Amino acid sequence: MSVPILKIGMVLSTMAMVTNWMSQTLPSLVGLNQTLARPGTSERIISAVYPGQEEGWQVFGSVSDVEGKCVCTLLAPPQNLCKKDPRHKRLRQLTEHVQNVSQYLEVLDLRTSRDLQYIRDSEKQLISVEIRVRSAHSILHSVTTEGLQELKQSVLKCLPLLAVLSQFRADVAQLEHLQQEVERLRSGLSLLQEQMEAYDYYQLQHRALLLEDRLQTCVNTVGCGKLTGISHPVTIRSFGSRFGSWMMDSMILSSDNRVWSMDGYYRGRRVLEYSSLSDFTKGQNFVVHQLPHPWAGTGHVVYNGSLYYNKHQTNIIVQYNLHSRTVTLQRNLGQAGYNNTFPYSWGGSSDIDLMADESGLWAVYTTIPNGGNLVVSRLDPTTLEVLKSWDTGFPKRSAGEAFLICGTLYVTNSHLAGAKVHFTYNTNTSEYEYTDVPFHNLYSHISMLDYNPRERVLYTWNNGHQVLYNVTLFHIIKSFADT
Repeated sequence: MSVPILKIGMVLSTMAMVTNWMSQTLPSLVGLNQTLARPGTSERIISAVYPGQEEGWQVFGSVSDVEGKCVCTLLAPPQNLCKKDPRHKRLRQLTEHVQNVSQYLEVLDLRTSRDLQYIRDSEKQLISVEIRVRSAHSILHSVTTEGLQELKQSVLKCLPLLAVLSQFRADVAQLEHLQQEVERLRSGLSLLQEQMEAYDYYQLQHRALLLEDRLQTCVNTVGCGKLTGISHPVTIRSFGSRFGSWMMDSMILSSDNRVWSMDGYYRGRRVLEYSSLSDFTKGQNFVVHQLPHPWAGTGHVVYNGSLYYNKHQTNIIVQYNLHSRTVTLQRNLGQAGYNNTFPYSWGGSSDIDLMADESGLWAVYTTIPNGGNLVVSRLDPTTLEVLKSWDTGFPKRSAGEAFLICGTLYVTNSHLAGAKVHFTYNTNTSEYEYTDVPFHNLYSHISMLDYNPRERVLYTWNNGHQVLYNVTLFHIIKSFADT
């Protein structure tokens, strides 16, 4: 009995040591922010772990120029910057490993406690058997057949104890392995601690969330800006035909996370509604809206809970309430061309393109009196009345696609590979400009390109692929002296 009891004590002692280490050691990591400055300037660049266009939030710089203006460039690409840091990945792996070790120790603790109780219960029985065996050995004539049978039964009851002791031996070996794992974890966490300084990891997560909220507030405060860059494409899903459209609600104040898709450009009626972007990506959890009137083109938009689209073979705009599943409004768009009279360069009945930006609902189209040039009209979303129109002077048939950001129309020169943003028209100043903002047309045929001001991304339908682009907006904040 002395050897098994000694092993039991060693098991419990080692478990206590490991558990104590587990409860006190998971270290901590924060302090990623650094402030850099180029010599001879007042520029301050706030660096992050991955300061790249596609990696996460980034403030390029803040400079006071000779005119006293503050010039800043802000990117708002995908979230979860810290999760792309390899140190975060390593820490997550170590944390998961620690959790696995901890869970195994809990199981080992329960099993050890149970078996220890069994051994304690068996101790009296073993002592009784030992006394009876010694008595029988010293006084052989006192042993009877009945006594031997009872002694045999008592010994048989003690046999399960052998399996328990065998399990203890296995647990001791496993504990030696766990000790080695703990040492490896200690080394890995110490290395991370040296790299990222000694702060609490959960404090880092909390700080990251606070910074993200502050950056989002900054973006909303900065507001509109001039488009200076378009990121590499992010393919969300691949389904449907060559032509189509997909979208989320474009109203900035909306909290609606649903996604809608409309496959095809000719006489379609079937709208798929997904409960979230995740469900859209997986192609699950969707309902079907059967529109009472077919659509034309791919220039549809969802704004404040309603779908706006061009009615097939007409220049009528239809407002369809996605909650009540009814058409709430129809209105003729003046002399707007339709039925492939003035489409984009790819055709597809794309005569009327409805879109939304930070200021509201718009229609992009052309008319015969405008000579086929792009016309931008601001619409009242409740009545579909044209509030104001601008003739951009750019021929619509030469445009691949178009989208609006902050009241400025951006026009691409093609829908095929090699496309770029070629022309802009600012409705706030009624001025146009030729520009050169390239972007990667990954699947070579874009039939829908729209900006969502709430998500601050471009949505595209590209040859049967649903793709997102992040945008870079440049904004100049004027000082009080300029106002």
